[in-house]
Amino acid sequence: MRHLASMSAGLGLRRSFLADLCQTEDENAPDFIEVAPENWLGMGGRYAKQLRACSERFPLVCHGLSLSIGGYRPLDEPFVLRLKAFFQQHQVRCYSEHLSYTGDDGHLYDLLPIPFTEAAARHVAERVMRVQDILGQRIALENVSYYAAPCQDMTELEFLLDVVRQADCQILLDVNNVYVNSINHHYDPKLFIRAIPPEKVAYLHIAGHYVEAEDLRIDTHGADVDSEVWQLLATTYQHIGLRPTLLERDFHIPPLADLYQELAQIRQQQRDAAS
Repeated sequence: MRHLASMSAGLGLRRSFLADLCQTEDENAPDFIEVAPENWLGMGGRYAKQLRACSERFPLVCHGLSLSIGGYRPLDEPFVLRLKAFFQQHQVRCYSEHLSYTGDDGHLYDLLPIPFTEAAARHVAERVMRVQDILGQRIALENVSYYAAPCQDMTELEFLLDVVRQADCQILLDVNNVYVNSINHHYDPKLFIRAIPPEKVAYLHIAGHYVEAEDLRIDTHGADVDSEVWQLLATTYQHIGLRPTLLERDFHIPPLADLYQELAQIRQQQRDAAS
């Protein structure tokens, strides 16, 4: 993560509050913002002007949705070049993608699980290295929530760390995803966090989820952050140290003032970890 303070709180930018955020004078506003670049590539008109105004005011990071880094279709290199131009235009500080795939002949707009095998790890790492070569920078991979495991010769943690090691890339550590997966797949989330190499972590995500059943959580980004996720975030700071931390909210989006309250909780946890 370039030029972002480790003690900083970010917010995923959504069009529903884009105009308000561009004009805000609130001292509780985010320290940085994040967008999915696919939603903005080639955008013109009012939204493009507002995004430019925001990216000039707030440091911008990008979190991709459709690179399909785990897929078997040829890597879309023209798309990566478009991303590179977008990053240069908006001085993007970091680019991350999901450790998943999103389709075959077309995009399914869903994050599909990759088999946890050595062959799949090599395949993903080779694709990551190619993307990094084109962009001229390292990228970060996010640990994703998943609900089915098509093949597990390795654990989720082993697979993530093997890909990162081979590709020499970074990690976007999603604390909520660790918690959700720990419930759904029966592992200790604190042990997962403590096994992550601190030097590999670029920044963090937190978000809310839906309780479908006692043993099933759904990663919705549609609710306030759960108290147990806040506790796991504190554990994360204890292990890896302070990192820029971003709040995601995609559905049931409340007023900005309510989102700022959750940003304040991030900042308080960071202050507590630093003391």
